[in-house]
This record gives sequence, C-alpha cells and structure tokens, in this order.
Amino acid sequence: MYAIIKIGGKQYKVQEGDYLNVDKLDASPKEKIEVKEVLVVNNGDLKIGTPYIEGAVVELEVVTHGKDKKVLIFKKRRRKDSKLKKGFRRQHTRVKVLSIKA
Repeated sequence: MYAIIKIGGKQYKVQEGDYLNVDKLDASPKEKIEVKEVLVVNNGDLKIGTPYIEGAVVELEVVTHGKDKKVLIFKKRRRKDSKLKKGFRRQHTRVKVLSIKA
C-alpha cells in the first residue's frame, strides 16, 4: 500500500514505515501531523483524487530537524575577471510515516 501526498508544494510517494526529508515544518520532535492533501492511494485498487481524495489521511511523526548538504553556486563571466561563489544548506524536517487511512 502506498500513497502520494503533497507537503510544502512538493509531492512524495510514501509507504507505512518510510522516513523522508521534507521542507522545514513548524513542529517539535515526536509531534504527530495529519496530511489531508492525499493525491493517490493504492491498496490493491488505485484511487485517484480530483485533486485530493476525500477522507484520506496520512499520519506522520516528526523525528528530527536538520540541514542538508551544502549546495554551491558558482557564477563566472568569461573575459570579465568576475566570479561569484555562494553556498547554502537547506533546512529540513525528517518525518516517519505512521499510517495511511483511505
């Protein structure tokens, strides 16, 4: 059984027991979150929402907050002796999928 959910403008395919990193959420560790924006549920027969499935809920538990690896941005303008090097680390929340209710 799997579901496709939408969190923070991005879509994720999840199964029970999965861990995934999503954009940072305002939730403390061990807090439970219910996601009602469920696009697809497959439990033997495929249900597709328009755009969401009514009554379908995916329950998540916040594990930790953290940062991803550094992403480097390097810009160079040829023959201008001009370069720019920047970097950033995206903050994320690690969540565990507890249950999928359709």
